[in-house]
Amino acid sequence: MRRFRLLIVDDSPTMRRLIRATVSNDPRIEVVAEAANASQARDAVNLHRPDVITLDVEMPHMSGLEFLRRLMRHRPMPVIMVSTLTAKGSRAAIEALALGAVDCIEKPRATGDDASFARLADTIVMAAGARVREQAGRDGGIRAPNRSYRGSNKIALLGGSTGAVDAIETILRGFPVNCPPTLIVQHMPAPFLESFAARLDPRVAPHVRLARNGDRLTEGEVLIAPGGAFHLELRQGPPAVTALVPGPEQSGHRPSVDALFNSALPLGPNVVATILTGMGRDGAAGMRALRDHGAYTIGQTAESCVIFGMPRVAGEMGGVQAWVDLPAIADAILDHCAA
Repeated sequence: MRRFRLLIVDDSPTMRRLIRATVSNDPRIEVVAEAANASQARDAVNLHRPDVITLDVEMPHMSGLEFLRRLMRHRPMPVIMVSTLTAKGSRAAIEALALGAVDCIEKPRATGDDASFARLADTIVMAAGARVREQAGRDGGIRAPNRSYRGSNKIALLGGSTGAVDAIETILRGFPVNCPPTLIVQHMPAPFLESFAARLDPRVAPHVRLARNGDRLTEGEVLIAPGGAFHLELRQGPPAVTALVPGPEQSGHRPSVDALFNSALPLGPNVVATILTGMGRDGAAGMRALRDHGAYTIGQTAESCVIFGMPRVAGEMGGVQAWVDLPAIADAILDHCAA
């Protein structure tokens, strides 16, 4: 069995010890070094050549974000951010994911609750197999889409997980101001989702916000599942409206892509559904059901995914009608929503 080489970067000795202790009994992982700041981390990367880095979002002298930005520019590799759920921490975590970090793990809280670390070892192993590419970076301005859009009565649904923060921003940057009504489920804790919507809104032409209970579907508006205790679903009208539905996880997640996709089955031919990069199988069954009900379904190609998990399973189940590289997904959605 191959052991993946891990570098732990955090200015807190306590946090470094906790991360080491959490993964020390996993035979798949070998901790090869620790670093307390960006300078030590740079030297450790060059000396130990890790497969994966866990990186604190906030560090003295050079922030974790700035180190990540430089790392992805000069030596891209899988990075897992370790962050608090404070407003400042969640905003920084979303920025890190947009810069190319594979995933973000919540730091244990002061109450001693370390449930967030339960999936750390599996996340490290998953990240070791991720496709990490150089990030050129983006400015904060709105990108003018290359095309116009003729409205129709169709809606766009998107579901994603690991690696999909950047994918979703890429897609929405291709949407015009009057884009089709769009609903998104992204696997993240609720505070991260709030920061995600706040990050996207000034960077894309449509209006982006968290979905509320009873929202009508409107051209030019992108609604993101708020997560927490709720799934995002559709309730049929006319008009169709959103519903925030409390309940247990579905397909291992809340919010769940399957919950959204299955709720849209009555709209069948008026739906264009896209499954994006992510680990697991959430959305695969719902996508197959949508296709069976006449929806047009798109899967992100393996070559453009960070983790080809959710799209792969959806394809194996017969739910994917067309495979599309990430840079072309926006146009594919708009084409089929206008048809």
